[in-house]
Amino acid sequence: MQTIIETVQPYVSTIATAVVGVLTAVILAGLNTVKVKVNTWLEARTTAAQREVIHKIAGEGFAFAQTAFKQAGGERKLQEALQYATLRLAEQGITVSAVEIRSAIEKAYLDYKAKTKAVSIAETQPNEDVAQAAAKEAVSSLAAKVSEILTQATGSDATESTVPKSLQETAPAERATVTGLAVE
Repeated sequence: MQTIIETVQPYVSTIATAVVGVLTAVILAGLNTVKVKVNTWLEARTTAAQREVIHKIAGEGFAFAQTAFKQAGGERKLQEALQYATLRLAEQGITVSAVEIRSAIEKAYLDYKAKTKAVSIAETQPNEDVAQAAAKEAVSSLAAKVSEILTQATGSDATESTVPKSLQETAPAERATVTGLAVE
């Protein structure tokens, strides 16, 4: 029974990860659709200047909640951002529904997430020079290992002489005298 669980566990983990990924994609697509619809509705009911002010104040509300309530959960931060944006818009004389303000804050959140994700991706990419140096080092190390393996596989005799025996045998040998003896 234990071996069945150990065998199935990697497959269950892979399936669970895939399901979570699909659900995340569906939720993000749904949020994007809602954002587009709310922005369209918002554009139809407000002027360009009012929309700009709404989005700017929603961004301020998001930033305020994000920094002032770091330890709070997401829903608490959203409530604080809604309260901030509602008060600021009332001061400006702009009346919009809570759904409109919430969508503007959600848009500010999505923009923030997109910017932070782009920055983190740029920071995690290694410098091109460092990558090239690492690649050169890996190739050099690999070449040394291949040479070592070839030397071991062919024996040490193959590296001692690089001249073929047929050339060695056909060339005349030089004679040298060593303590009165001739050596060929």
